[in-house]
Amino acid sequence: MRTYTITGMSCAHCENAVREELSKIPGLTIKEISATTGTLVVESEQPLDDATVLAAVAEAGYEASRDTSV
Repeated sequence: MRTYTITGMSCAHCENAVREELSKIPGLTIKEISATTGTLVVESEQPLDDATVLAAVAEAGYEASRDTSV
């Protein structure tokens, strides 16, 4: 599992916009997405490139960074 911090999300609509973009990544499963905490947790059946996840979040209109402390 990988954890990311997303900035700029403030509501369920924001979460859905990010979820929609991430759903385009084959094999990716969203374990948690929270506008309240700014947290995104995903896992993948295949090798996952952080740049792919970050690009999907950016396409939804938000910024993200990988949280390597988790």
